Amino acid sequence: MGTERVDAIVIGTGQGGKPLAGALAEARWRVAIIERDRVGGTCVVRGCTPTKTMAASARVAYLARRAGDYGVRTGPVSVDLQVVRRRKREIVDAWSEGSRKGLERHRTMELIMGTGRFVGPHEVEVELNEGGTRRLRSDHIFVNVGARPRVPDLPGLTDVPYLDSTSVMELGEVPQHLVVLGGGFIGLEFGQMFRRFGADVTIVEQSSRLVPREDEDVAEAIRQIFAEDGIQVLCGAEARCVAAAEGGGVALTVVQDGSEVQVRGSHLLVAAGVVPNSDLLRPEAAGLELGPRGEIVVNHRCETNVEGVWALGDVTGAPPFTHIAYDDFRIIRANLLEGREASRAGRLLPYAVFIDPQLGRVGLGEREARERGYAIRVAKLPMSRVARAIEMDETRGLMKAVVDEASGQILGGAILGVEGGEVVSVLEMAMMGGLPWTRLRDAVIAHPTLSESLNNLFMTLG
Repeated sequence: MGTERVDAIVIGTGQGGKPLAGALAEARWRVAIIERDRVGGTCVVRGCTPTKTMAASARVAYLARRAGDYGVRTGPVSVDLQVVRRRKREIVDAWSEGSRKGLERHRTMELIMGTGRFVGPHEVEVELNEGGTRRLRSDHIFVNVGARPRVPDLPGLTDVPYLDSTSVMELGEVPQHLVVLGGGFIGLEFGQMFRRFGADVTIVEQSSRLVPREDEDVAEAIRQIFAEDGIQVLCGAEARCVAAAEGGGVALTVVQDGSEVQVRGSHLLVAAGVVPNSDLLRPEAAGLELGPRGEIVVNHRCETNVEGVWALGDVTGAPPFTHIAYDDFRIIRANLLEGREASRAGRLLPYAVFIDPQLGRVGLGEREARERGYAIRVAKLPMSRVARAIEMDETRGLMKAVVDEASGQILGGAILGVEGGEVVSVLEMAMMGGLPWTRLRDAVIAHPTLSESLNNLFMTLG
């Protein structure tokens, strides 16, 4: 079979590629969308959907153990991880199948199951899952292939069974002792989750503190919360090697404060970040420019250095969050189909980390604001002074906002508290509207809600 010509080729059915393919098809473009695994991308199949489903089970276990604090009598609490896993699988299956059906309803779109690779700037070869190959050509190619867990160059790692952020969700029994290599967002979410399922957990982080991109006071508050949960945290601990332990399990050797320490566990979870999947595309065949981490370099319009080729989402090195990939789709749609001038430049990039309590973040942190030369004021409020949190007996964490002293504009904030991801969205709306901090201080917000605590937060500034 020769080369087939289409109006657009979309590689990947993630949260950027799938809606983009749909928008192009609605505009009556003939679209070929390629997926090598399951429809839905990282978010639906391996990321947000399954992890937050399992985190919900972990929170129920946590609250059940605390039932006595609320005057509720319960018996011993245990977790059936096979039931948790089944619930997770059912939700993922339903969402993936729904996404697939959503694509297949478009008359001018074809879903091709296989692995797409460039054979030229505007030509893609697909190794079909069912066998054989197809070649496609288009003047419009969109790459949304995401990222995968990074495997560190750690001596002995290939000789021991280890888990990553995908395989750890397929465990059928709660580990006796889970060792987590990496104290970033992924390591924290899974570490706390499995602690609540009943495992002993040790988190090993090379940096001097957890989540090193966050402000020091926020990172320290997270460390204290994890300590209260019975999680051992080793910061400033550089992993040197790993080996099978006598009697089963793994033994991770780390160096901390100049001394060699061996951390033993029944299971090892490697949570060392992600790497873009660009290498799977044969980018050199298209002439695509890559960055130092293998990311596809794009401009503010998501355009690559090759005319007629765009990239969106995690593969571009953007923060690996679903809503950011989706915003990339909106930018491309606006520019390509609507004749507008949308851009990545200056956009706010909020995110939520689903530890418990949640960490919601938007804009600049205190350290970053000072590094950029802002004269700032910092508002802080412990969750122990938030009325709704006290009523819920969920007082761990803090609220923090950074304000430009000259203009009064809110530069950013962190909400480490119950439903922090929801509360920080209120802060983001104020920032998008250009409201000064005084407007949130004086706003009439329903009582007693968590968002009302923003009144109190900004009252600390006067």
